[in-house]
Amino acid sequence: MWRVCELEEFGHEWVRRAGVRRAGGGARAGSRRPRTSGDNGGVTALLAISHGTGSPAGQSAVAALADAVAGALPTTTVRLGHVDVQQPDVAASLAALPDEPVALVPLLLSAGYHVHVDLRRAIAHRDDVTITSALGPDPRLVEVLVARLVEAGYDPDDPADTEVVLAAAGSSDARANDDCRETARLLAARLGRPVHVSFLAAEEPRVRQVVSEASATGRRVFVATYLLAPGYFSDLTAREAPGAVVARPLLDADPPATPLVDLVIDRYLSAR
Repeated sequence: MWRVCELEEFGHEWVRRAGVRRAGGGARAGSRRPRTSGDNGGVTALLAISHGTGSPAGQSAVAALADAVAGALPTTTVRLGHVDVQQPDVAASLAALPDEPVALVPLLLSAGYHVHVDLRRAIAHRDDVTITSALGPDPRLVEVLVARLVEAGYDPDDPADTEVVLAAAGSSDARANDDCRETARLLAARLGRPVHVSFLAAEEPRVRQVVSEASATGRRVFVATYLLAPGYFSDLTAREAPGAVVARPLLDADPPATPLVDLVIDRYLSAR
């Protein structure tokens, strides 16, 4: 049985000082916001924490997102660390920011165990660190998902002969699943059609099952990859969706979409 729901995360490592170089150009979803001074009520550092990955492509993609954020906040210290897999970890990243209030922005698509437990535990010794909301759910993520589908050949003006499957990493944390279901509702509303959600791990139904059921309708199947960047799970999505058109993850080798950059900045600015 198909379910409308979705979720999860991904991230990578990179550290730099804001304002060294500006974000690159290129085709992006949405239009760029006016640049901001980064004035955030005394919070002068943005620590972006990704999940972490062993994929060089994934590492580069998330590094580019951090670069774009830093370019838009030239007076803000921007650093990138990881909750898992890569270094620097959260502790090392915080140690590099010892004397200034910090907004810790989780580069995660839902607020599950990492946000509620791992990150809170990691900042327990610091009373000058504020953890912001995770990136999702948010309409700007949906905007980029739609752009990736269109790039892959999906025609939002002629959806009759297509099925859309959302492929998410999956989580054992019910709070992350709640976030995922809300994102699915946003995507379905944006497309004006049902979105059949599938998972790569930890939750059912799995991607292969849902793609198989969608393919049985005789319609063309498009898979919206709800992952932040390339890596193990994006490769698994392609393997588990035979015959389907699999869209790229939210970040890839192209410049980060403006809505993603704006979303990270808005999370930072919320830490007042």
